[in-house]
Parts: sequence; C-alpha cells; structure tokens
Amino acid sequence: MKTYRILILILVALCCAVCQGQASQPSADPIAEKLFPPELVMQYHQEINLNDGQTKSIKDEIQKAQARFLDLQWNMQSESEKLVMLLDARPVDESAVLAQVDKVLDQERLVKRTQISLLVRIKNLLTVEQQRKLMELRHKS
Repeated sequence: MKTYRILILILVALCCAVCQGQASQPSADPIAEKLFPPELVMQYHQEINLNDGQTKSIKDEIQKAQARFLDLQWNMQSESEKLVMLLDARPVDESAVLAQVDKVLDQERLVKRTQISLLVRIKNLLTVEQQRKLMELRHKS
C-alpha cells in the first residue's frame, strides 16, 4: 500500500507540474512559455483587463477539466493498484507488469492531454494584448 501511495504521489506531482508552470520565474520549458496556467491568469486578471465573459469562460473550462481530472485520477488509481498487485507476485510476471505499466502510462497521457487542452483553451480566450501582458508579468515576477 505504501508503494502505491508513493507511485500515485509521483504521478500526481508530474501531472500537476504541467498545469502549474512557474509563474514567478521564466520556465526552461518552451511549451510552458507559450501557455498560461489558470493561476497566472487569475493572479493578473485586473492587470490584463480580463472581462466578465472571459472570466466566466475560463471558469467554465477549468470546471470541465477538473471533472475530467477526477475521472482520470480514479482510473489511474485503479490501474496503479493493479500494477502494485502484479509487483507483489513471486515471481513477478514481467510481461503482465509491462502491460499494466502501459495502462498506467495511458492514463497519465490522458491527464497531460487534458491539461494541455485546458491551457490552450485559456490561451484562445485571451486577446493578443492580454497574452503579451501576461508574458511580461510572468517574467517580471
């Protein structure tokens, strides 16, 4: 059970890293540099003159993504538990473990895809000027 928790914590930490980005300092990740995490947009909503329609749309997109993340988290937890059980066997069936690892990684891929989709949708809701201003604010912090 302890191994399962560690695995889940590592996967969650990796998945959250994409969405959170580093608002306080420039990122070495060229993809993250082109996108705006929800926290950054919320932090500077007044400075970029986010209008009510944009705010509502961004909140709606975040809520949709959160619902999807919940489903994915449950699926990843289930697949991870199966992996842990396979690793407890003596001897360990390598082909079964690798097949199960693929299922866990498929869930992780879906989490990352959902995160990128959210970030792209947020970017598309912002004007070019708002995006430019957010980039400036991100680099100043």
